Amino acid sequence: MNLKAGLYIVPTPIGNLDDFTIRSINVLSKSNLILCEDTRRSIKLLNHYKIKNKLVSYHKFNEQSRVRYIIDKIKSGDAISLISDAGTPSISDPGRILCQECIKNHLDVVPIPGPSAITAAMSVSGFGDKFYFHGFLNKQRTKTENEFKKISKVASSIIIFVNAKKLNSHIDYIKKYFSDRQILIAREISKLNETF
Repeated sequence: MNLKAGLYIVPTPIGNLDDFTIRSINVLSKSNLILCEDTRRSIKLLNHYKIKNKLVSYHKFNEQSRVRYIIDKIKSGDAISLISDAGTPSISDPGRILCQECIKNHLDVVPIPGPSAITAAMSVSGFGDKFYFHGFLNKQRTKTENEFKKISKVASSIIIFVNAKKLNSHIDYIKKYFSDRQILIAREISKLNETF
């Protein structure tokens, strides 16, 4: 059975390749085109599952310039999948602009459930069910402190993505604004060196 025309948001494993769902494999196998952040990285996943469909790079630097081309392909009847390097596309990854354009053009956007670092970390935290997802922090140090100050007032669990190399530079802010909170640092989720 062929896929209907539209944009398919397909999560990829955040570490362990066996975390890929059967539905995700089927959708990618039947897609006319697969958009990805890094073709070199995505080809490893596709080869692992013997998926031979065409890959096209779609990342934060070419996102705007590719949108019209993709919209036209969907309008002509193509099923196009969007994957990220790891996890769910358009959540702290490219894809939001394309989703907005599809919605604006009354084209189907189909979410495929799957791997998520956000829910994986929350599921083992022991924290309350309610959470606020902040995504990545600003790269400028002064703006980062302002972000920590604002989000410290949120009355639920808070999830922040931090580049592992920059974690130490945030420790002082964490001590200053979150000294009265429990903290979980999740690293390499579902990989060999997974650490909580």
